[in-house]
Formats: sequence, structure tokens, C-alpha cells
Amino acid sequence: MYRNQSYVEPTAQRGQQVGDTGTYYVKHDFGGTAELTTTLAHAISDVTGVDVTDTGFTLNDHVDPEALDELFKPRDDGTPRIDGHLSFAIWGYQVTVYSDGQIAIAPPNQPPRAQQGPGHQR
Repeated sequence: MYRNQSYVEPTAQRGQQVGDTGTYYVKHDFGGTAELTTTLAHAISDVTGVDVTDTGFTLNDHVDPEALDELFKPRDDGTPRIDGHLSFAIWGYQVTVYSDGQIAIAPPNQPPRAQQGPGHQR
């Protein structure tokens, strides 16, 4: 799969940074037991260093988790959704979730002026 002109080998739950962009990639397994948003929350935690159990960490402030899980979930007959993606920002990071389960988290171009997330002070 190609994202940001770098080849990304499909991965399980373990993410990786590719190329000079510092973009972090992880692939969600729709056949597994975890929801897409669980994989996303752990990926954001890996990138930001904010623990997913931190009470200040919530996807609800940035995206509707239930809607995101349903958006890219395979159809009832098991066929995958294709050619879709959703992008949004979390604490200055650009998050893109693709219909095939690929998640890309690009770091901010420069440190945000506002608070970056729970536990981070200016």
C-alpha cells in the first residue's frame, strides 16, 4: 500500500514510522476482536505518549467512535468497504483512517500553540 509516497507493508497491531515524514502507520484487522477505534486509540497513544486509560484521553472530542467503527466495518455479507478514508486532527496530528484498516498519523508540522493533550503543558 502506498501512503505519502512510501511503501507500507501491512502490519498487525504494531505500528511503524515510515520514511522521513515521521508518519506513523498501523493496520487494523477487521477480522480480529478489537474495534477500529480501539486500534486507533492505541496508535494515538503510541504517537503522543498519552496513555489510553488517561481520563483526559477520549476520541469523542475529535470523532464519533461508534460512527467511525460502523463507517469502515465490512458489510453484513463480509465484503470489505473500498476506496474510502476519513481525516481529522487530534492534538495537531493529522489522522487518516482508510477503509482497508490502514491508519496514518502524521505529526504536526510545528508544535501547536495550544495544549497538545492531557498531561502536556506549554
